[in-house]
Amino acid sequence: MKTKAAVLMGEGKPFEIMELDLDGPKEGEVLIKYTAAGLCHSDLHLTDGDLPPRYPMVGGHEGSGVIEEVGPGVTKVRPGDHVVCSFIPNCGTCRYCSTGRQSLCDMGATILEGMLPDGTFRFHGNGQDFGGMCMLGTFSERATISQHSVVKVDDWLPLEKAVLVGCGVPTGWGSAVYSGNVRAGDIVVIYGIGGIGINAVQGAVHAGAKYVVVVDPVAFKRDTAVKFGATHAFASAAEAQEKITELSWGQGADAAIVTVGTVEEDVVSAAIGSVGKGGQVVIVGLSSPAKFTVHWPGIDLTLNEKTIKGSLFGSANPQYDIVRLLRLYDAGQLKLDELVTQTYTLEQVNEGYQDLRDGKNIRGVIIHDS
Repeated sequence: MKTKAAVLMGEGKPFEIMELDLDGPKEGEVLIKYTAAGLCHSDLHLTDGDLPPRYPMVGGHEGSGVIEEVGPGVTKVRPGDHVVCSFIPNCGTCRYCSTGRQSLCDMGATILEGMLPDGTFRFHGNGQDFGGMCMLGTFSERATISQHSVVKVDDWLPLEKAVLVGCGVPTGWGSAVYSGNVRAGDIVVIYGIGGIGINAVQGAVHAGAKYVVVVDPVAFKRDTAVKFGATHAFASAAEAQEKITELSWGQGADAAIVTVGTVEEDVVSAAIGSVGKGGQVVIVGLSSPAKFTVHWPGIDLTLNEKTIKGSLFGSANPQYDIVRLLRLYDAGQLKLDELVTQTYTLEQVNEGYQDLRDGKNIRGVIIHDS
């Protein structure tokens, strides 16, 4: 069949809209008709060269939609099921899945290659194989993907909002609740209030943090963070540090979460310096693999027992936490509607990403044609 998609042909190039050929599902695969796709900063890392993929690549790794067809051996879903896609596939049987660490599933090792688990591609055009970002390619009307990349959700939930629980919401929420181990009464500082940072705010609030301090140079994002439960908001790390020292009586924050779009050494250093004894520093944002962004005296880590750790998908388990977060939303205890600043058509994908770069959006969402 044919499908319209937004494609990256190389580093530094904008998305191109083109029609591709799409193969149907093979063993263990499903055909999905996407309803919505989130505009996440991670796709910009592909165009900016921070995460060089195999080109050409159909963009998009936040997706929701309806299953249209299933291949042989599919047991997780049936045609007509509403699903949210997980940008980290989860097989359920590898070392990491079987020990409750689905975010580290071995199947996720090739997500930047864009191929399916059998090593082949389902998108084709002009004699080339096209990959799908994170094995998904949600910037396409339809895609053939692994059953291990989908999570069945309640069919009364709005898919154009549920889409955000495929990446940004659990990544941010989990960075506080799971990776940061935030507890009642803690002081938390969050650097960068985009689609992930705003959900780190939600996670810290849910975990019972006494003070949630955010740092972002964009006033709109600081104001939004306060609406989501942040207690203090500052334009610079230096201003935030002064307030943290005051709030903690000189002890420092309990947790610092780095969710800026592109991580640099200065923000990591500010985060490590902001936490006190026994403090946790969680690095969520991405940067070029050629950059060394963590430089800090080891003696401070030793004598003060500080911890620096990375967090992928918020250390959450997609099969459990995607449903869990949507149930919280359904109960009015998690904000999703308020996260969507603007919606776009597929043809407006480059406009949407320019708005992201310009700091106009907390999260933009592409709504596919019905």
